[in-house]
Amino acid sequence: MSKHDELLVSIAALVESGQSNQMSLTVVTGGAVITGRLAPESAWRQRVSEVLTDSTHLGEFSVIFDTAAEKNGPPTHLHFHVARILQGTVGIPETGGMYRVAIEDINAWTVGDFSYSDH
Repeated sequence: MSKHDELLVSIAALVESGQSNQMSLTVVTGGAVITGRLAPESAWRQRVSEVLTDSTHLGEFSVIFDTAAEKNGPPTHLHFHVARILQGTVGIPETGGMYRVAIEDINAWTVGDFSYSDH
């Protein structure tokens, strides 16, 4: 088992304990760069559930996200909202998405998020 980055685990734990969604972070995982704001897992699950509930074809999956996660030990995942995968000069999706990333899969990270400008 790999050793988790203690600083990143501490950031995730603080987001979870403070129920804050203002911490911006950029991570590299599996060759992808993801940038956005962290959310507590409960808020992230609620928002994903809402999106699925509003979907004609995926509504039945919303109940999976309504179930509260078990809290055993330190956080194992980061939960991004209004996040983008950076590809060239664009962020996908432009409006931001919801991503869950395993902390053990993160190769590099920095505080803050990246955005592009044509100016």
